[in-house]
Amino acid sequence: MKLDAYWTDSAPAFTPAERPLPAQVDVAIVGAGFTGLSAARALARRGARVLVLEAGHRVAAEASGRNGGHVNNGLAVDYAEVAAKVGPETARRWYHAYDSAVDSVARVVQEEGIDCDFLRHGKLKLATRPQHMDALSRSAERLVRDGVDTDVEVLGADRVRAEVQSERFHGGLLYKRSGQMHMGRFARGLAEAAQRHGAQIVLGTEVQRLQRIGRSQAHQVHTARGAVKAAQVLVATGATRHGGYGSFGWLRRRIVPIGSFIVVTEPLGAERAQALLAGRRTYTTVANIHHYFRLTADHRLVFGGRARFAISSPQSDAASGEILRQGLAETFPQLGQVRLDYCWGGLVDMTQDRLPHAGERDGLFYSMGYSGHGTQMSVHMGDCMARVMAGEAAANPWQGRHWPAIPGHFGPPWFLPAVGLYYRLKDRLA
Repeated sequence: MKLDAYWTDSAPAFTPAERPLPAQVDVAIVGAGFTGLSAARALARRGARVLVLEAGHRVAAEASGRNGGHVNNGLAVDYAEVAAKVGPETARRWYHAYDSAVDSVARVVQEEGIDCDFLRHGKLKLATRPQHMDALSRSAERLVRDGVDTDVEVLGADRVRAEVQSERFHGGLLYKRSGQMHMGRFARGLAEAAQRHGAQIVLGTEVQRLQRIGRSQAHQVHTARGAVKAAQVLVATGATRHGGYGSFGWLRRRIVPIGSFIVVTEPLGAERAQALLAGRRTYTTVANIHHYFRLTADHRLVFGGRARFAISSPQSDAASGEILRQGLAETFPQLGQVRLDYCWGGLVDMTQDRLPHAGERDGLFYSMGYSGHGTQMSVHMGDCMARVMAGEAAANPWQGRHWPAIPGHFGPPWFLPAVGLYYRLKDRLA
C-alpha cells in the first residue's frame, strides 16, 4: 500500500518553464493549489504579469491534490441552520455560490480542454440511521420551499440499495448538480493553462515574509531566491504548514488544519465496480465523523473520512488507513479482502463556521477556509478574486464577513483530540 495520493501518483507532473525570478510583477500569488492556479489563469488572461510561488515541488501538492475527488454543490453546513443565523436571502446566495463553483470547474475543463474524467452525475448524501433520513427529508423540503434548490430529490432505502450495494443505508438525498474529476490531471491541466496564458509558476520557493510598501497594496515578497516587488498579492495557502506564522499569522489563527484520510482499492473491474455503485456518483454519509466515497475511471473505490483527528504524516496516514479499512469493510462487506493500493492524508482548512473567507486586509488579498468543500470553491474563488483584484469588489460572494480568531489557537492545533472526542460523542447520541 503506497502512502501517496492516487491523484498525483497516477498523473504526469507539471513541469514549469525555466525562467529567472522577476524583479517586479503585477500580482504575486502565494500557493499553487487550485485557488492560486485559477487566479493566475484568470489574471494572466486579463494581461497581468503574474507570478505563482509554491513552497512544494509540485502544483496541487496539498489539499487540492490530496482530497476525495468530489466536486460537490451544497453548503458544508445545513442550509436551514445558516438561514436561521444570517437570513434566507444570504443563505440562498451562499448556497448558489456552490452551484456556480461547480459550473466554474466545468467551464475551465471545457475551455482549456483538460482531460480529467470530469463527470456530473450528482452527489448522494446517505442516511446511516432512520433519524438521519428524517433530517434529510426536512432539508430537502426547506430547499425546495425556499426555491434554493428545486432539483434535490429524496431517495428511499429501496432506491438507494438499487444503486449502492450496501445494507447500511436508510435512504438519501440526491444533489443533481454535483460532479467529480481526477484531481491530479485537472491540476496539471490548470497549471498548463495558466502558464500558456502567460503566468510564471515557480516551485520549491517558499515565501518567507511579506513586507507592505507604505499604505498601498504593493508588497516586497521575500523568498530564499530573492525578493520580488508585487503591486498586489493574493495569499492562497489554505492550511499549509509552510511559512511559519510571521506574515501569515492573522490568517493561521483563523484556520484549523484538520486531517482527512483516504484509501483507494485495487482495480475492481468494470462489472464489479458498476454493481457496487451503479450511479457512479459522489457519496457521503450523514455524520460529524463521516465517510465519503466514489469510483475512479479505472474502477477503483476511493474511500475516505475523518478517521482520526490528527495532522497528516506517514505514521498518522498509515494508522488512519487501518481505521478506514474497517469502515470500508463495514460499509461494503463484499470488499473485505480487497487489496488497498493507496493510503494518504491531507489537511482540511477548517473555519469555525465551516464557510469560506475571502477578501482584503491591510492591502493583502486572501481566499481560503473551504472546510472540506474546496475543490470546486477554490477554482471558483481563484476566478472571483482575480476579478476583485481588477476592481470588481462585488465578484466576491463571501465579502464583508466577520472573521474572528479561534480562541486559544496560536500554533499547532493542540485541541484536535478533544474535538474528535466531542464529535464522536455527538454521533453516538444523534
